[in-house]
Amino acid sequence: MVHAGHRVTDAHECSQLNELKMDMTGLNMLAGWTVNGDTIMVEQMPIFGGYCGGLEETAICDVATTLASFALFSGNFHLDGPIHIRWGTTTNRESLQIAAHAAAAVDANTDLLLANQYYPMAGPCTEMCLIETACQAICDTGSGRELLSGSAAAKGVVQDKTTGMEARAMGEAALTAAGMKVSDLNEIIEKLVSGYETRYNDAPAGKRFQECYDVKTVKPTEEYLQVYDNAMQQLRDAGLPIKH
Repeated sequence: MVHAGHRVTDAHECSQLNELKMDMTGLNMLAGWTVNGDTIMVEQMPIFGGYCGGLEETAICDVATTLASFALFSGNFHLDGPIHIRWGTTTNRESLQIAAHAAAAVDANTDLLLANQYYPMAGPCTEMCLIETACQAICDTGSGRELLSGSAAAKGVVQDKTTGMEARAMGEAALTAAGMKVSDLNEIIEKLVSGYETRYNDAPAGKRFQECYDVKTVKPTEEYLQVYDNAMQQLRDAGLPIKH
């Protein structure tokens, strides 16, 4: 659009220019980090049911963006996190399938470092939250991921709804699953997912950090310790020989 010898930029062009500036800012940051020798983590979360499509299409998108994070952005490790467009979690059946297939494919053909994010449906101090977290840890470990990033309980969107006990469940489940047969892990995952996926519409909200932890000693309450023990027993009953 031209007026009186001066070019007037319309709203669409302004939007494109702003996007270009943001892209250049990001690339400048990456260049600086690379020259400085920083460890670079590149994160992306493909959305199942969104523009990516279904399971197969989202898995392909996941692999492509994982490879791009290293080839285009000089990443040192890649943080994944397939998310369900309806549930907003990474622990649902579809997200686990996508994450597992993508990680297994990349792990079988490269030596790249892979990570995954954790967004369970339920809140802290609930058995469901711990089971969801442990289930994804089993899936990630069996499919070849080296790093686990979690866990952000209550889908990571509620203030004060994250505690160290979820991370403990994640770690213990991963350690126990390491070295087990994938076929055995699949059976365990099926039992666990089938148990909690029916509760998505009424998932327990759980408690805030200061309600299930002593904020002075930063230790979980006896109630949460009992909830944790109950959840670990459910893992054993499902076939995971977890010790702690």
